[in-house]
Amino acid sequence: MLDDTPRTLVKVRDLKMHFPIFAGLFRRRVGEVKAVDGVSFDIIEGETLGLVGESGCGKSTCGRAVLRLYDITSGSISIDGQEIGDAGYQKLRPMRPQMQMVFQDPQASLNPRMTVARIISEPLDEHTTLSKAEKQERVYELMDAVGLNRDFANRYPHEFSGGQRQRIGIARALALNPKFIVCDEPIAALDVSIQAQVVNLLEELQDKFNLTYLFISHDLSMVRHIADRVAVMYLGKVAELAPRDALYSKPLHPYTEALLSAVPEPDPNVETRRERIILRGDVPSPAHPPQGCNFSTRCPKVMDICHQSDPDMQEVEPGHFVACHLYPPTTKPTTKNMVASEANKSIQQGE
Repeated sequence: MLDDTPRTLVKVRDLKMHFPIFAGLFRRRVGEVKAVDGVSFDIIEGETLGLVGESGCGKSTCGRAVLRLYDITSGSISIDGQEIGDAGYQKLRPMRPQMQMVFQDPQASLNPRMTVARIISEPLDEHTTLSKAEKQERVYELMDAVGLNRDFANRYPHEFSGGQRQRIGIARALALNPKFIVCDEPIAALDVSIQAQVVNLLEELQDKFNLTYLFISHDLSMVRHIADRVAVMYLGKVAELAPRDALYSKPLHPYTEALLSAVPEPDPNVETRRERIILRGDVPSPAHPPQGCNFSTRCPKVMDICHQSDPDMQEVEPGHFVACHLYPPTTKPTTKNMVASEANKSIQQGE
């Protein structure tokens, strides 16, 4: 009898990524930018976790830290059962084929001096012992998979449109048959007409190769289309994490409510009746976050306790986690199980 229980591929616990601040004549350390400050989540094999939030909240830094493109300050990162949070270069290198990244700007992430064939085959040069003919065949297979004409293999990145360049980046990420891909705002630099094509391509590739995505974006409408679950970040911390439909239909955190109120509705009758939640003030500096809850300086529902203590992430409803004092804990809060039964069921139904 086959075990249909979804397997957790990525586990992140209390991830912190602080960047030092140096000042003065002797360049002494005077503080730190808390770009990611205690983030925890799980990603089930084969699902897409959307990571959303306004610019500067730490989304991209979190994605890069999960892949260990940075030496993290503290925390635990486990991918496919292997702990990489404190792993050195020698341990990380053989694991690189399992985890790849699609970058935000396809123009900046592709070497302008290399042809498409060389760009896509570079991971094969580094991590495989394939012959030249085998590499060429693999390049053609990947170009077919992402919808690029094989005749373009010897062209350079500047000869392609933005959407085509992003397809090249996706093909490069797929070269080593990874299990986990971080998509760092892969559609932000593209025209609206091209965005849907790239997202549909990512979904097709996910079904075909059983990929697992961390999809980082500030486009809430696109995240609703592609993600199975959504995590909302604010100033380096996860404010809310829930299955997609639950989060969009019933947001619990005041910041999530404000974000969703800014998403335009295509129906003009609905749009005219909607009430926008306008947040006052500016986002605090991650170098000097406020005492207590990070959102306390802008929250329309702020209470005295919000300025005194930082709320713990807790499961308010099945699979729906929130860090807010509006929901006092009934039991000891925990972030150990960030994957809920409802999320598991949705993944099983999708299979």
